[in-house]
Amino acid sequence: MTEKAKKIAMFPGTFDPITNGHLDVIRRGSGLFDELVVAVGDNPEKVALIDQQERAGIIRQVLGDLPNVRVETYSGLTTDFAREIGASVILRGIRNSSDLQFEFQVALTNRAAAGVETVFVLTSTEFAFTSSRLIKQIAQMGGDVSSMVPPQALTHILDACRKHTGPDETLHETQ
Repeated sequence: MTEKAKKIAMFPGTFDPITNGHLDVIRRGSGLFDELVVAVGDNPEKVALIDQQERAGIIRQVLGDLPNVRVETYSGLTTDFAREIGASVILRGIRNSSDLQFEFQVALTNRAAAGVETVFVLTSTEFAFTSSRLIKQIAQMGGDVSSMVPPQALTHILDACRKHTGPDETLHETQ
């Protein structure tokens, strides 16, 4: 009898910041694969609020209870990193039809160019409106984002916003 190959998936993103929607996809995705690698990348087209290593550390804190999930940082092409870690699948969360339209094209390109399949998981309804970009905007303008991010990330987000807005502007943390 031959031993079944371990099915490794990768969930890539900038996670700047990680949201409860990301966590929903990660937790549900962890049950679909033998191992799930949360791959924290840097997107040259985006200005990061939180440093890549700090983002990875936050995610490790949040996901410490999932034994088959590990967090890695990477730069460069996502498909190159997938090959490097032995992932045959890229996991992506879909919130709406706009996400699907964009992710569909990327998935086809990844399969054609690198032979990597993509598995889509629909986000839970309560997270369909959240995005890292909107959370950053709300936090930078002093709004309450505590219901949209894990508690471990909130302090990091608020500290980063304070650094970017300067000492004269104060953000209010509400519990």
